Amino acid sequence: MNLELLESFGQNFPEDFDGTLDCVSIAITCAFNRQGTLLAVGCNDGRIVVWDFLTRGIAKFINAHVHPVCSLSWNRSGKKLLSAATDNTVAIWDVLSGDNDKVFRFPSPVLKVQWHPRNSTQFLVCPLKHAAVLMTVKGDHKVVPLDDDSDLNIIASFDRRGRYIYTGNAKGRILAFNIDNLEIAASFRVTTGGLNTTAIKSLEFARRGECFLVNSADRIIRVYESREVLTCGKDGEPEPMQKLQDLVNKTLWKKCCFSGDGEYIVAGSARQHSLYIWEKAVGNLVKILHGTKGELLLDVVWHPVRPIIASISSGLVSIWAQNQVENWSAFAPDFKELDENVEYDERESEFDLEDEDKEKEESKAPVEEDTEVDVCTVEPIQAFVSSDEDEEDKEALLFLPVSPDVEEPEDGWQASSEAKRTSQGAIPRVPEYFSQILENDDQTTAVPEKKKSQAPETPTTGDKRTRHSHDSDKKRNQSDGPPSGKKKKTKMMDIDLPDAPRDEIHPILNVKKPQEKTHSKKSKPQKSKSSKQEKSRHKDRNKGDDGAGENAGKGRQYY
Repeated sequence: MNLELLESFGQNFPEDFDGTLDCVSIAITCAFNRQGTLLAVGCNDGRIVVWDFLTRGIAKFINAHVHPVCSLSWNRSGKKLLSAATDNTVAIWDVLSGDNDKVFRFPSPVLKVQWHPRNSTQFLVCPLKHAAVLMTVKGDHKVVPLDDDSDLNIIASFDRRGRYIYTGNAKGRILAFNIDNLEIAASFRVTTGGLNTTAIKSLEFARRGECFLVNSADRIIRVYESREVLTCGKDGEPEPMQKLQDLVNKTLWKKCCFSGDGEYIVAGSARQHSLYIWEKAVGNLVKILHGTKGELLLDVVWHPVRPIIASISSGLVSIWAQNQVENWSAFAPDFKELDENVEYDERESEFDLEDEDKEKEESKAPVEEDTEVDVCTVEPIQAFVSSDEDEEDKEALLFLPVSPDVEEPEDGWQASSEAKRTSQGAIPRVPEYFSQILENDDQTTAVPEKKKSQAPETPTTGDKRTRHSHDSDKKRNQSDGPPSGKKKKTKMMDIDLPDAPRDEIHPILNVKKPQEKTHSKKSKPQKSKSSKQEKSRHKDRNKGDDGAGENAGKGRQYY
């Protein structure tokens, strides 16, 4: 695929809706790999669905977690995937085989995980109400220092090349730490005018250039240049390049990110499924993409190479792209499209090998016929190469192999095919270490009580069925003997953070709090009749709570 031929000569941002990706489960978050060929989607049932974005088909299912996946991140080569769930666990996955490499359990909920842009042995974790943690694959961790404000609502991110870690807190303070020694290299405060500060919600860096954006609680997106921030040093006052906002509706932004070339910025509204696209150089609003009314946006990502945006709402991944119009005049300049058949008058000398009537023109310069064309050297695609690199990453994982479906298999093919499917992730199985989570009732984000009460109660008539299922499992394990021996038994590593809060609930699961209150209200008998308005209010609340209870068993709605 020659990406240079796909570049449009006009605008370089999406214009229209281009279909949806249905993951069967409810999608919550998504992330592209570095080349944009694979899209990983985290779902509410703990699965990770890897899409082949060129064919728009599912390439792999990874049965990753038991609880909803809240954050995803690809490493530079695309061979490893980092995931975080609402049960305070962070896991590393081998994308090609679907196997689990490491699992880390934190004492508090994890808001965000991010691989180091260049080093695949380091990643960044942002726990709830705790300082950011710089982790290694082996399990070693360093806590990124806090400022004098000692505010614990921290959001952090690597810069484009992973040389610095930028952190922001709820008091508008942004710090830049050197990754080698975690010393402060620069710091500044985001103010709304005067002495008023605003909370930092997210930090996003562009893939091209030195710019990064700050999404703050005052509903303004500020674009800074990292060079200017570093030159200003500690307690500097860098001026933002652009201030982007919705002046009409005063929209609060759920998620913001740069385009692949860093020339555009997209922001998703927190109130509805609307995407606002600005041009970074000028700061003007160029496009507003409207989704279905009534839907709430969960995540927005821009394709690393092409003008395509993926957004998540109501459990589906929506794709926004450009209208591809066939332009045949690009191949033949005199090509004309006709609405009706037209009689064609053939010229007398049209199909002659040599036009006798044409006057001979003297060639001004000699025509070079023996020119050598180099067809051996492969030039790197500039979209896949960074500014400080000369060649592409030859070890990058671009696509996943898919096993074909055989209609009439031969003898002995089934055992080998099952082994291949398990290695490729076609038959997802829950890893062994997550059975520990289900047994521990200490976690606040455990499985709902309805499921727990139903699980141990097995009817007496179903003993034969359970025995039959155990026997079938034994037979399956015997047939899959060689691959089951190769599978690793991953052990969960507990990360000790002494100052981390242990009774916090993940923000995605905060819908549970009003649910418990309303259930206590239901148990109390009503002593007096209320007015009609109060009855209608209680009905609406009960409807919302019943829906939340149903979604707790099947799939929750996340805001």
